[in-house]
Amino acid sequence: MKNFKHILFLLLWSIVNGQWSMVNAQELEARVTINHSQVETTRTEVFDALQTKLTDFLNNHKWTEIPFRENEKIQCNFNITVNTYKQDENVLECTLLMNSIRPVYGSTYNTVAYSVNDKEFTFEFNEFDQLEYQENQVDNNLVALLAYYAYMIIGMDLDTMAPMGGTDCFHVAQDIAIAGESMGFPGWKTFGDSGNRYGLLNDYMDGALECMREFNYIYHRKGLDRMTEVPDSARATITDALELLHEANTAKNLTRVAQLFTEYKRDELVNIYEKKGTREEKDKAYEILFAIDASQQNTWEKIKK
Repeated sequence: MKNFKHILFLLLWSIVNGQWSMVNAQELEARVTINHSQVETTRTEVFDALQTKLTDFLNNHKWTEIPFRENEKIQCNFNITVNTYKQDENVLECTLLMNSIRPVYGSTYNTVAYSVNDKEFTFEFNEFDQLEYQENQVDNNLVALLAYYAYMIIGMDLDTMAPMGGTDCFHVAQDIAIAGESMGFPGWKTFGDSGNRYGLLNDYMDGALECMREFNYIYHRKGLDRMTEVPDSARATITDALELLHEANTAKNLTRVAQLFTEYKRDELVNIYEKKGTREEKDKAYEILFAIDASQQNTWEKIKK
Protein backbone atom coordinates (compact mmCIF):
# COMPACT_ATOMS: atom_id res chain seq x y z
CA MET A 1 0.00 0.00 0.00
CA LYS A 2 1.47 3.29 -1.06
CA ASN A 3 0.62 6.94 -1.17
CA PHE A 4 3.23 7.84 -3.74
CA LYS A 5 3.11 11.64 -3.54
CA HIS A 6 3.51 11.65 0.22
CA ILE A 7 6.28 9.06 0.09
CA LEU A 8 8.16 10.95 -2.63
CA PHE A 9 7.90 14.28 -0.82
CA LEU A 10 9.16 12.92 2.49
CA LEU A 11 11.86 10.84 0.82
CA LEU A 12 13.28 13.79 -1.12
CA TRP A 13 13.06 16.06 1.94
CA SER A 14 14.93 13.51 4.01
CA ILE A 15 17.71 12.96 1.47
CA VAL A 16 18.22 16.71 1.00
CA ASN A 17 18.37 17.25 4.76
CA GLY A 18 20.47 14.18 5.46
CA GLN A 19 17.88 12.68 7.76
CA TRP A 20 16.94 9.43 5.99
CA SER A 21 17.58 7.45 9.15
CA MET A 22 14.85 9.40 10.95
CA VAL A 23 11.97 8.78 8.51
CA ASN A 24 11.06 5.18 9.18
CA ALA A 25 9.16 5.67 12.43
CA GLN A 26 5.76 4.16 13.04
CA GLU A 27 2.78 6.34 12.19
CA LEU A 28 0.91 6.51 15.50
CA GLU A 29 1.54 7.87 18.95
CA ALA A 30 -1.49 6.43 20.70
CA ARG A 31 -2.51 6.85 24.31
CA VAL A 32 -4.84 4.13 25.56
CA THR A 33 -6.87 4.33 28.76
CA ILE A 34 -9.16 1.61 30.09
CA ASN A 35 -11.97 2.61 32.46
CA HIS A 36 -13.38 -0.50 34.17
CA SER A 37 -15.05 1.18 37.14
CA GLN A 38 -18.47 -0.12 36.04
CA VAL A 39 -17.32 -3.74 36.25
CA GLU A 40 -17.20 -5.68 39.50
CA THR A 41 -14.36 -8.20 39.35
CA THR A 42 -11.28 -9.12 41.31
CA ARG A 43 -9.33 -9.87 38.09
CA THR A 44 -8.29 -6.31 37.34
CA GLU A 45 -4.97 -7.48 35.88
CA VAL A 46 -6.79 -8.27 32.63
CA PHE A 47 -7.50 -4.56 32.17
CA ASP A 48 -3.89 -3.60 32.84
CA ALA A 49 -2.77 -6.17 30.28
CA LEU A 50 -5.34 -4.88 27.79
CA GLN A 51 -4.10 -1.29 28.11
CA THR A 52 -0.46 -2.31 27.70
CA LYS A 53 -1.05 -4.59 24.74
CA LEU A 54 -3.29 -2.15 22.89
CA THR A 55 -0.76 0.64 23.35
CA ASP A 56 2.10 -1.54 22.11
CA PHE A 57 0.09 -2.88 19.19
CA LEU A 58 -1.02 0.52 17.92
CA ASN A 59 2.35 2.22 18.37
CA ASN A 60 4.82 -0.47 17.37
CA HIS A 61 3.22 -1.75 14.18
CA LYS A 62 4.23 -0.11 10.88
CA TRP A 63 0.86 0.36 9.20
CA THR A 64 1.95 1.78 5.85
CA GLU A 65 5.00 2.15 3.66
CA ILE A 66 4.86 5.93 4.06
CA PRO A 67 8.05 7.22 5.73
CA PHE A 68 7.23 9.11 8.92
CA ARG A 69 9.74 10.98 11.04
CA GLU A 70 9.51 10.72 14.80
CA ASN A 71 8.01 14.19 15.17
CA GLU A 72 5.40 13.46 12.47
CA LYS A 73 3.68 10.69 14.39
CA ILE A 74 -0.08 11.15 14.60
CA GLN A 75 -1.18 11.70 18.16
CA CYS A 76 -4.40 9.89 19.06
CA ASN A 77 -6.36 8.89 22.15
CA PHE A 78 -8.27 5.66 22.69
CA ASN A 79 -10.51 6.01 25.74
CA ILE A 80 -12.22 2.68 26.35
CA THR A 81 -14.98 2.21 28.92
CA VAL A 82 -15.75 -1.39 29.83
CA ASN A 83 -19.51 -1.71 30.22
CA THR A 84 -19.68 -5.48 30.66
CA TYR A 85 -17.01 -8.11 31.28
CA LYS A 86 -18.11 -11.71 30.68
CA GLN A 87 -15.23 -13.34 32.47
CA ASP A 88 -16.16 -16.92 31.62
CA GLU A 89 -16.20 -16.05 27.90
CA ASN A 90 -13.36 -13.47 27.97
CA VAL A 91 -15.73 -11.04 26.23
CA LEU A 92 -15.63 -7.31 26.91
CA GLU A 93 -18.47 -5.05 25.78
CA CYS A 94 -17.08 -1.51 25.63
CA THR A 95 -17.56 2.01 24.39
CA LEU A 96 -14.69 3.66 22.54
CA LEU A 97 -14.15 7.41 22.47
CA MET A 98 -11.32 8.05 20.05
CA ASN A 99 -9.82 11.17 18.54
CA SER A 100 -6.71 12.04 16.60
CA ILE A 101 -5.18 15.48 16.40
CA ARG A 102 -3.24 17.35 13.76
CA PRO A 103 -0.93 20.32 14.36
CA VAL A 104 -1.91 23.56 12.62
CA TYR A 105 0.93 25.10 10.64
CA GLY A 106 2.56 28.20 12.12
CA SER A 107 0.85 27.88 15.50
CA THR A 108 0.83 25.91 18.74
CA TYR A 109 -2.78 24.91 18.10
CA ASN A 110 -3.83 21.30 17.48
CA THR A 111 -7.04 20.49 15.66
CA VAL A 112 -9.08 17.30 15.84
CA ALA A 113 -8.66 15.49 12.52
CA TYR A 114 -10.90 12.52 13.32
CA SER A 115 -13.17 11.52 16.17
CA VAL A 116 -15.57 8.66 16.85
CA ASN A 117 -17.87 7.39 19.57
CA ASP A 118 -18.13 3.65 18.98
CA LYS A 119 -20.72 2.12 21.30
CA GLU A 120 -20.27 -1.38 19.87
CA PHE A 121 -16.61 -1.88 20.69
CA THR A 122 -16.94 -5.55 21.67
CA PHE A 123 -14.24 -8.21 21.56
CA GLU A 124 -12.68 -11.26 23.19
CA PHE A 125 -9.51 -10.80 25.19
CA ASN A 126 -7.41 -12.90 27.54
CA GLU A 127 -4.53 -11.25 29.36
CA PHE A 128 -2.09 -13.70 27.74
CA ASP A 129 -3.31 -13.09 24.18
CA GLN A 130 -0.80 -11.90 21.59
CA LEU A 131 -2.10 -9.32 19.11
CA GLU A 132 -0.80 -9.73 15.57
CA TYR A 133 -2.04 -8.10 12.38
CA GLN A 134 -1.69 -9.62 8.92
CA GLU A 135 -3.33 -7.60 6.17
CA ASN A 136 -4.76 -10.57 4.27
CA GLN A 137 -5.83 -12.63 7.27
CA VAL A 138 -7.90 -10.80 9.86
CA ASP A 139 -9.63 -13.32 12.13
CA ASN A 140 -9.52 -11.66 15.55
CA ASN A 141 -12.13 -8.98 16.26
CA LEU A 142 -9.94 -6.93 18.62
CA VAL A 143 -7.16 -6.88 16.03
CA ALA A 144 -9.71 -5.93 13.37
CA LEU A 145 -11.03 -3.05 15.48
CA LEU A 146 -7.58 -1.64 16.19
CA ALA A 147 -6.34 -2.06 12.62
CA TYR A 148 -9.51 -0.48 11.23
CA TYR A 149 -9.14 2.60 13.41
CA ALA A 150 -5.39 2.80 12.78
CA TYR A 151 -5.99 3.03 9.05
CA MET A 152 -8.88 5.46 9.52
CA ILE A 153 -6.71 7.74 11.66
CA ILE A 154 -3.86 7.72 9.15
CA GLY A 155 -6.22 8.09 6.20
CA MET A 156 -8.09 11.03 7.69
CA ASP A 157 -4.81 12.72 8.57
CA LEU A 158 -3.53 12.27 5.02
CA ASP A 159 -6.80 13.63 3.61
CA THR A 160 -6.16 16.89 5.47
CA MET A 161 -2.67 17.11 3.97
CA ALA A 162 -3.28 16.28 0.30
CA PRO A 163 -6.39 15.96 -1.90
CA MET A 164 -7.73 12.40 -1.47
CA GLY A 165 -4.48 11.59 0.34
CA GLY A 166 -5.94 8.84 2.51
CA THR A 167 -7.50 6.71 -0.24
CA ASP A 168 -5.12 3.75 0.11
CA CYS A 169 -5.65 3.60 3.87
CA PHE A 170 -9.42 3.74 3.46
CA HIS A 171 -9.36 0.83 1.04
CA VAL A 172 -7.55 -1.29 3.63
CA ALA A 173 -10.03 -0.17 6.31
CA GLN A 174 -12.88 -1.23 4.02
CA ASP A 175 -11.35 -4.67 3.57
CA ILE A 176 -11.03 -5.01 7.35
CA ALA A 177 -14.66 -3.96 7.82
CA ILE A 178 -15.83 -6.56 5.30
CA ALA A 179 -13.76 -9.25 7.05
CA GLY A 180 -15.11 -8.09 10.41
CA GLU A 181 -18.71 -8.87 9.50
CA SER A 182 -17.97 -12.59 9.39
CA MET A 183 -16.70 -12.65 13.00
CA GLY A 184 -20.14 -12.26 14.56
CA PHE A 185 -19.46 -9.09 16.56
CA PRO A 186 -21.55 -5.90 16.29
CA GLY A 187 -20.64 -2.79 14.33
CA TRP A 188 -19.50 -4.37 11.06
CA LYS A 189 -22.69 -4.90 9.01
CA THR A 190 -22.09 -4.07 5.37
CA PHE A 191 -25.80 -3.50 4.72
CA GLY A 192 -28.60 -1.88 6.67
CA ASP A 193 -26.67 0.38 9.06
CA SER A 194 -25.27 3.57 7.56
CA GLY A 195 -23.99 4.69 10.98
CA ASN A 196 -21.68 1.78 11.78
CA ARG A 197 -17.99 1.43 10.89
CA TYR A 198 -18.56 0.10 7.41
CA GLY A 199 -21.48 2.40 6.63
CA LEU A 200 -19.72 5.65 7.59
CA LEU A 201 -16.55 4.74 5.71
CA ASN A 202 -18.55 3.60 2.70
CA ASP A 203 -20.33 6.96 2.64
CA TYR A 204 -17.05 8.86 2.99
CA MET A 205 -15.61 6.94 0.02
CA ASP A 206 -18.74 7.29 -2.12
CA GLY A 207 -18.10 9.26 -5.30
CA ALA A 208 -21.16 11.38 -4.60
CA LEU A 209 -19.48 12.52 -1.37
CA GLU A 210 -16.10 13.33 -2.88
CA CYS A 211 -16.99 16.93 -2.03
CA MET A 212 -16.64 16.03 1.66
CA ARG A 213 -13.07 14.89 1.16
CA GLU A 214 -12.31 17.98 -0.92
CA PHE A 215 -13.72 20.13 1.87
CA ASN A 216 -11.64 18.30 4.48
CA TYR A 217 -8.47 19.16 2.58
CA ILE A 218 -9.37 22.80 1.89
CA TYR A 219 -10.57 23.43 5.44
CA HIS A 220 -7.32 22.21 6.98
CA ARG A 221 -4.59 22.91 4.44
CA LYS A 222 -5.86 26.11 2.81
CA GLY A 223 -7.83 27.33 5.80
CA LEU A 224 -6.49 26.48 9.24
CA ASP A 225 -2.86 26.19 8.10
CA ARG A 226 -3.01 29.77 6.79
CA MET A 227 -4.97 31.23 9.69
CA THR A 228 -1.96 32.57 11.58
CA GLU A 229 -0.37 34.20 8.55
CA VAL A 230 -3.43 35.55 6.69
CA PRO A 231 -6.50 35.10 8.92
CA ASP A 232 -8.97 37.04 6.78
CA SER A 233 -8.03 35.19 3.60
CA ALA A 234 -8.03 31.83 5.39
CA ARG A 235 -11.46 32.52 6.87
CA ALA A 236 -12.81 33.50 3.47
CA THR A 237 -11.47 30.24 2.03
CA ILE A 238 -13.18 28.21 4.73
CA THR A 239 -16.43 30.12 4.22
CA ASP A 240 -16.42 29.37 0.49
CA ALA A 241 -15.54 25.74 1.17
CA LEU A 242 -18.55 25.34 3.48
CA GLU A 243 -20.59 25.00 0.29
CA LEU A 244 -18.85 21.65 -0.21
CA LEU A 245 -19.82 20.59 3.32
CA HIS A 246 -23.42 21.55 2.57
CA GLU A 247 -23.26 19.59 -0.69
CA ALA A 248 -21.98 16.54 1.16
CA ASN A 249 -24.86 16.78 3.62
CA THR A 250 -27.43 16.59 0.83
CA ALA A 251 -25.65 14.37 -1.69
CA LYS A 252 -26.75 11.06 -0.21
CA ASN A 253 -29.83 10.15 1.76
CA LEU A 254 -29.30 9.63 5.52
CA THR A 255 -25.55 10.14 5.39
CA ARG A 256 -24.05 11.52 8.61
CA VAL A 257 -20.51 12.34 7.50
CA ALA A 258 -21.02 16.11 7.36
CA GLN A 259 -22.85 16.19 10.68
CA LEU A 260 -20.13 14.16 12.39
CA PHE A 261 -17.58 16.69 11.17
CA THR A 262 -19.55 19.54 12.73
CA GLU A 263 -19.89 17.59 15.99
CA TYR A 264 -16.18 17.33 16.68
CA LYS A 265 -15.35 20.68 15.04
CA ARG A 266 -18.18 22.60 16.70
CA ASP A 267 -16.15 24.83 19.03
CA GLU A 268 -13.47 25.37 16.42
CA LEU A 269 -16.00 26.46 13.81
CA VAL A 270 -17.50 28.95 16.24
CA ASN A 271 -14.07 30.32 17.10
CA ILE A 272 -13.30 30.96 13.42
CA TYR A 273 -16.21 33.40 13.17
CA GLU A 274 -17.10 34.64 16.65
CA LYS A 275 -16.17 38.34 16.81
CA LYS A 276 -14.29 37.89 13.52
CA GLY A 277 -15.09 38.03 9.83
CA THR A 278 -17.65 39.92 7.78
CA ARG A 279 -21.41 39.85 8.29
CA GLU A 280 -21.76 37.95 5.00
CA GLU A 281 -19.32 35.28 6.16
CA LYS A 282 -21.05 34.90 9.51
CA ASP A 283 -24.51 34.61 7.94
CA LYS A 284 -23.35 32.05 5.38
CA ALA A 285 -21.56 29.93 7.96
CA TYR A 286 -24.55 30.04 10.31
CA GLU A 287 -27.05 29.07 7.61
CA ILE A 288 -25.02 26.09 6.40
CA LEU A 289 -24.14 24.76 9.84
CA PHE A 290 -27.72 25.18 11.08
CA ALA A 291 -28.96 23.26 8.02
CA ILE A 292 -26.55 20.42 8.81
CA ASP A 293 -27.37 20.21 12.53
CA ALA A 294 -30.25 22.32 13.77
CA SER A 295 -29.97 20.75 17.23
CA GLN A 296 -26.88 22.90 17.80
CA GLN A 297 -28.65 26.19 17.11
CA ASN A 298 -27.52 27.77 20.38
CA THR A 299 -23.92 27.00 19.47
CA TRP A 300 -24.24 28.31 15.91
CA GLU A 301 -25.83 31.53 17.20
CA LYS A 302 -22.42 32.44 18.67
CA ILE A 303 -21.12 32.76 15.12
CA LYS A 304 -23.31 35.81 14.58
CA LYS A 305 -21.65 37.78 17.38
